[in-house]
Formats: sequence, C-alpha cells, structure tokens
Amino acid sequence: MIYADTAAGIEIRRKAFLRKWRLKCRAVADSLEEAGDRLFSFTRLDPSQWKSARTTNAIERLNEEFRRRIKTQTVLPCAETVPMLLWALLASGQIQMRKVDGWETLSQPLEPMSLDLAA
Repeated sequence: MIYADTAAGIEIRRKAFLRKWRLKCRAVADSLEEAGDRLFSFTRLDPSQWKSARTTNAIERLNEEFRRRIKTQTVLPCAETVPMLLWALLASGQIQMRKVDGWETLSQPLEPMSLDLAA
C-alpha cells in the first residue's frame, strides 16, 4: 500500500487489502481500520518526501535530535508548542534534514490536521 505513487493508489490498495483480510483474519483488517488515515498521513507531504516519511530511519533520527533539544524542559505549555518548536529548530538549522529525500520542500506548509493528544 505505502509504495503506491499517489494517495488514490494507496486508497485502492488499502480497500483491496481490507477485502482480502477481512475474510482471512478480521483482527488484521480491524487494526488497519483503527489506524485510519493517520497511518497514511505522509501523503500530506510533498511526494518527493514520501520515501523518507515511509521509513523509520529519518523519523528516528529526527525524534532523537528533537528529544535531545527539549530534554531540559519537563513540560511544554501546550500541544501546539511541539510542532512550533520542531519547525523553529528546522528553520534555524539546529536540526538538519539533508538526508531526507525532498528536504528542499520541508518549508512548504501542510494542510491543517488536528493533533492526536492521546499519542
């Protein structure tokens, strides 16, 4: 599913997967449905960034750097502070994403999406 070239291609493969696995193992289909669109949120990015967003290497590296930067802060004021701080660190060059495919387009704004505060 995640290797489709377009968001529409992902949705087609997702529906086919659900049709097949709902019959063979309902728990697998239920799990995929529970994850919902959050599992494919990388499709909101520029397509040049999809490869890096689908793998965990860049995500783990970014998470490690981000955690190191905020280690001294025990509590952030609100959930909206996290993305603001992340983008500020990226914009200032304190965190560099040169090994991420499509890093040139990271400054493009994404469409608004509600934060999952349970995560």
